[in-house]
Amino acid sequence: MRIEEKIIQALIDQKKTLSTAESCTGGLLTHRLTDIPNCSKVLKAGLVLYSNEAKETLLKVPSAVLKKHGAVSDEVAILMAKKVRLKFKTDFGIGITGIAGPQGGSRSKPVGLVFIAVHTVNEALCLKCQFTGTRQQIKKQATHQALALLREFLDI
Repeated sequence: MRIEEKIIQALIDQKKTLSTAESCTGGLLTHRLTDIPNCSKVLKAGLVLYSNEAKETLLKVPSAVLKKHGAVSDEVAILMAKKVRLKFKTDFGIGITGIAGPQGGSRSKPVGLVFIAVHTVNEALCLKCQFTGTRQQIKKQATHQALALLREFLDI
């Protein structure tokens, strides 16, 4: 059984819901989840927020936080996860922001740097990951890590 199937089934079994806010993964996480039958029972929404403007407008991520920490930061990933969870009234929110490349990296924030956050009513956790490979490989690795993190929250 694929990780996506395990997560959808666990969410159904636990009567929990999920929403996602993705930047560098461009909706790939939500796509992977929607490949699973019955996902509509638990997946309420998936937003792709590629620009800072979208993050500010659609999720109300404060521009001051984006300016101070940058869009690729644990602060922004956590806010994306929190705000999407609150916006759609779900039990879990996932936020992903990073640099998939091949351009856009810097010495302090290299290509492959991705922050993945899960937010619940009681807790928030953010992973700082450094992936390697092509743009597509980085996106796939990031979504797999997001699923693995959510699996830990679901205790499966």
